[in-house]
Amino acid sequence: RTKVEHQSENSSAKGKNSASSVLISMWLTCPSSDPTSESVKAMTDRAPGVSQYGSVDPAPPQPDGTFLEWQTTLMNEDAPMFQRMRTVFSFRNHGTDDACLALCAAFVTSSALLRHEVAYVLGQMQNPVALPTLVERLADPDEHIMVRHEAAEAMGAIGDRSVKHVLETHMKDPNPEVSESCEVALDLLNWCDSPQWEQTTW
Repeated sequence: RTKVEHQSENSSAKGKNSASSVLISMWLTCPSSDPTSESVKAMTDRAPGVSQYGSVDPAPPQPDGTFLEWQTTLMNEDAPMFQRMRTVFSFRNHGTDDACLALCAAFVTSSALLRHEVAYVLGQMQNPVALPTLVERLADPDEHIMVRHEAAEAMGAIGDRSVKHVLETHMKDPNPEVSESCEVALDLLNWCDSPQWEQTTW
C-alpha cells in the first residue's frame, strides 16, 4: 500500500473513533439515559393494570367515545389493531346486551386475532345473549381453529347448561384444539353443579 493510502485509513479510523466518542459522551450526559433517574424509573415501572374482570388485557378500554364510535372503530378493517382491541374492552366493560351484540357482530371481520379476542371477552361477560353466535362460530368448520377453541371455552364460562349437547357433539371434532376445549367447557359446567363449587375461593 502507498503512504497516502495508509494515512487515509488512519484518518478514517480516527474519524470513526472520534464520532463514537462523541455519541457515547452525549449518551452519558443525557439525563434521560440515566437508568437511576426518577423520570426513567417512573416510566419503566409502569405496567398494564388489572381490569375489573381480574385480567390483564392486551389493550386498555377507550377512556371516552360513544357507542357508535366504538362500533365504527371495531368494524374498520383499516384501523390499527390496538385501537380496535381497545373498543373490544370498552364494550366488555359497558356490559349491556347491546354491547354484547355489538361484539357478536364483529365475527364478520377478517382478523382471526380480533375474532379470537371477541370470543374470549364474551366468555368474560357471561351474557347468554352471546350463545347463539358462539354456537355458530364453534360449529363453523371454516372458522379459524383458535376462534372455535375460544368460542367453546366461552360457552363454558357463561355457565348456561343448555349448550351442553352442543359441546358434547363437538367433542368428536378431529381438531384437538376444538375437542379438548369442548371437554374443558363441559367439565366446567358439570363442576358448577358439584359440591366443589361451594368450596371454591374466587
